[in-house]
Amino acid sequence: MAKSLSKKKTTIGVPKEIKNNEFRVGATPHSVKAFVDAGHEVWVEKNAGEKIGFPDKVYERFGAKIVSSPKEIFKNCEMIIKVKEPLAAEFPLLREGQILFTYLHLAPDPEQTKQILAKKIIGIAYETVTDANNRLPLLTPMSEVAGRMSIQVGAKALQLINGGKGVLLGGVPGVKPAKVLVFGGGTVGTEALRVALGVGADVTVFDKNLTRLRQLDELFGPRLKTLYSTPAAIDEAIRTADLIIGAVLVPGGKAPKLITKESLKKMEPGTVIVDVAIDQGGFTETSKPTTHANPTYIVDGIVHYCVANMPGAVARTSTIALTNATLPYALKLANLGVQKALLEDPGFLKGLNVFKGKVTNENVAQDLGYEYVAPEKVLR
Repeated sequence: MAKSLSKKKTTIGVPKEIKNNEFRVGATPHSVKAFVDAGHEVWVEKNAGEKIGFPDKVYERFGAKIVSSPKEIFKNCEMIIKVKEPLAAEFPLLREGQILFTYLHLAPDPEQTKQILAKKIIGIAYETVTDANNRLPLLTPMSEVAGRMSIQVGAKALQLINGGKGVLLGGVPGVKPAKVLVFGGGTVGTEALRVALGVGADVTVFDKNLTRLRQLDELFGPRLKTLYSTPAAIDEAIRTADLIIGAVLVPGGKAPKLITKESLKKMEPGTVIVDVAIDQGGFTETSKPTTHANPTYIVDGIVHYCVANMPGAVARTSTIALTNATLPYALKLANLGVQKALLEDPGFLKGLNVFKGKVTNENVAQDLGYEYVAPEKVLR
């Protein structure tokens, strides 16, 4: 039986993100104040929020202790709050039994999974926490940002100088608008539809959930085309598409591959694919993670945009939106400890992906070949 991890005071660490061009931060100064007011101690790495208008002096004013290196954070803090998954340089810093609260995206990342299992980390993933309506409250803010951004970056990639067709999304009088396909009608897809329709594009959404397609039809009206997702329907539509948005999601699991390498040969050169599902492995067979520094590459004439931290480009907006959602959960962890916080909230419990060497998310276990252990079993 796992003993309760609840303590009177929790030392919380907020390291600086090290992913390429990642300027988001796991806690804002207002978050720090909430933790301190609740009786906890917060250590923030130097310059963690500097680039987005949260200088060290503001963190200090709200009660944080500023430290000079990530090593100090990981060595001394019981709970680590991040934005992105730990990278190779951070693996040696992790400590057994440490609580890691962040986006993990384990299914497409066997090396990270192997490392945090070996370190016996308690890994709670933002992307698999659910609420009472089975929605994903900690993924939603970044999905909203990424969905809206997908059209923005897609429009740029469509420019001829960037390898695209040289097509303007909304067209102009006398010229047809671009054809935009959105795969997935969840949060990312809905926000992509909103922006694409807003600029006047010719927009079609694919989904396998007829109820969701009906909802989208009611929400956006006759300007939006809705199609039930089948291989034949996809094959026909991609032949004349200008911009394709991948917004499919299997919570915790790998994204399905809806576009094959062979499919690219049927598409017109200069077509753009924006794969928002890249964090979960991508929805095409030719998708591979890219960075904001080098966001696109071309395969068989098709432009691929596969940046794995899209919201990092608008890091201030993204950080505030994310921490608005994560703070109540982080406070619950700090106040109650892992055992009580998770067992009292079935949706929060779904966020537990790994626990001291055991995989506690069924999709992760299935995709990577690990034994699945129910999260409630490891906590009781």
